[in-house]
Amino acid sequence: MTPPPSRLTRSERRGLRLWPVGLALAVTFTTAVVVAATVFLTGWGLLDAHGLKPERRVDSTTLFDLVKLSFGVVAGAGALVALVVAYRRQRVDEDGALREATRLHTERFTAAVSQLGDESAPVRLGGVHALAGLADDAPTRALRQTCIDVLCAYSRLPYTSEDDLPTGDADARHSYLALREVRHTVIRLVRDHLRLPPEHQHAWQGHDFDFTGVTFDGGDFSGAVFSGGVARFTGATFAGYPVSFGGVRFTGGTADFTHTVFSAGATDFGGSAFADGTADFTGADFRGGTVDFTGSVFSGGAVHFHGAQFSGGAVSFSGAHSLSAAGGAEFSGGTVDFGGATFSAGRVLLGGVTFSGGTVTFESAGFLGTGVDFDGAGFSGGTVGFADATFAAGRVRFTDSVFSGGRVGFDNATFIGATVDFGRSSLSGGTVDFTDARGTAPTGLLPTGGPSAPLPTGLTVPPAWRSTGP
Repeated sequence: MTPPPSRLTRSERRGLRLWPVGLALAVTFTTAVVVAATVFLTGWGLLDAHGLKPERRVDSTTLFDLVKLSFGVVAGAGALVALVVAYRRQRVDEDGALREATRLHTERFTAAVSQLGDESAPVRLGGVHALAGLADDAPTRALRQTCIDVLCAYSRLPYTSEDDLPTGDADARHSYLALREVRHTVIRLVRDHLRLPPEHQHAWQGHDFDFTGVTFDGGDFSGAVFSGGVARFTGATFAGYPVSFGGVRFTGGTADFTHTVFSAGATDFGGSAFADGTADFTGADFRGGTVDFTGSVFSGGAVHFHGAQFSGGAVSFSGAHSLSAAGGAEFSGGTVDFGGATFSAGRVLLGGVTFSGGTVTFESAGFLGTGVDFDGAGFSGGTVGFADATFAAGRVRFTDSVFSGGRVGFDNATFIGATVDFGRSSLSGGTVDFTDARGTAPTGLLPTGGPSAPLPTGLTVPPAWRSTGP
């Protein structure tokens, strides 16, 4: 099986291309003459020469020098011809070696893929390891990508989940567990290769990984480094068993979790880093289980939770109630977008999170019943926006939060039914802006002492809230 045409370089698609020998020699001699003339004229200028001394008679020494010069020119021309011929022979030999290596790789590839289609789980397991070894030995980057594509494609194949097994059928369960081991081996091999330093000859950083639509019944990507390329988890389902992305680094490239479903179990992103790339959770559905972003750092690029639905379970960016011992997440650069997200059930914990740079937006988000907790969060820089957000039900806590820099904006936000609590929060710098906000003022936001009490510096609220007091 040969690599897809789209993944081959131009030279690999068309084979070895060399100039005609006559043209190559002409270009080589022309280049040599130009270089020699340049060197001569440079030396002539440095010596400040103004002409040549005429010689009416040539002695034997000068004649001998002329003869040596003539032989030197002839020898140099011959050396140039030999150099061109040797270069072309080397290129042909290298191309032949590459073709032979590619042929052998293709034969091994075909055998490994045949193993993946075997009915026996141990044979499939051997095929997985064989493909990983082929990826390590691949003579070109395109052939390595092809091996990775097949490994990921195996994970995408449909299979019978544990919940769908016939009750009391021991053979079906044994078969499921055996094939589950094969699927988890694919994940482990990908993880192990992504843990290698980029300069390692077997490192897979920079390649694409496509887990679109995969149902993850467990797995461990912890410590992997996705430092380029695209990692696709589009439409994947995390259900029933723990899956770890703990300490994973997404630096450059794209991590695509669009429309991913987190329906049960525990998914751990604790201590992960999202920097200088795109992590896309657009339309993700958090409907059950626990998803933990504790200790994660969002320091560049863009992270999208736009249109995500938080309808069950617990999603934690906080240092509390987490799967790991790390502190709260840190938003220190780039853009994090929760715009249009819906918080309708379950819990979303952002307590202890640090907002120190970049932009975090909850624009047009709907807080419709879930418990969202910013308790103890620190806002010390950047911009956090809740423009046009709706707080209609449930409880949203900003208690013990510290506003010491940057801007937190609730422009045109609506407070019509939820309990929004700013009790014991501290405003010592920056701006907290409720311009044109509608509804009832959040608890603990306005100072005690009635409408005449001065607002903390940096806090802006609608006049209607001031007239009614806390």
